[in-house]
Amino acid sequence: MYYSLTQIENELKKRLPYPYIWGRKQNDSFDKQTNFIYSIQQFDTLLTEIKKNFEKYSNYDDIFNYALNRWYNFWSANAVEQIFCSFPNVKPAHNSKDRLIDFSIEGASFDHKTSVFPKKYNLPIDEAIKQTPELIKWFYKNQSQQQRKHLKNRLFIVLYSPDGEHWKLKAEISWLKKIIDHYMIGFNPNYLMKFSLEKNKTIISDIIWAVKK
Repeated sequence: MYYSLTQIENELKKRLPYPYIWGRKQNDSFDKQTNFIYSIQQFDTLLTEIKKNFEKYSNYDDIFNYALNRWYNFWSANAVEQIFCSFPNVKPAHNSKDRLIDFSIEGASFDHKTSVFPKKYNLPIDEAIKQTPELIKWFYKNQSQQQRKHLKNRLFIVLYSPDGEHWKLKAEISWLKKIIDHYMIGFNPNYLMKFSLEKNKTIISDIIWAVKK
């Protein structure tokens, strides 16, 4: 289903005044309680739904933050995947609910992941860019647990803002579109990086760097 990128960006930016707090690692239990985020695009409607369902819960703040973050990440990812799929050499996943494949580029299937530059990474941004394969391996080792963890082809978009508010860049859809367009226009499958993170299995991956000046 096609969504207006401008509308998604406008709605995502309504979330920015609220602190980005998880309060806990992502887990299957909280995921099940907040799966309504997939069907709500308007931020004000999201706030209403959270209040209606959880206002009387003792852990209301935890669920509130969790739902806001899942909604924000989902709709940003939805917009990014839509941008990729606008290119003729990109095909969306046959099964929209397939959590391991978002789209394929020239026949190679990928799970897309927009990630903020990790605080715990041991290199500054300029060195990390020079050593991109090392950050990819770090992501595969440290990112995503429970139902999200897998060792499949991944295409990462890594966000970095000098003020440390990397997460806010997920709302900058028009800015991200320019970066993705530039990457896709020059896309060459031979430049994708190969990794052997499991025995007898090779995966391909790459990072699209989205660095705010």
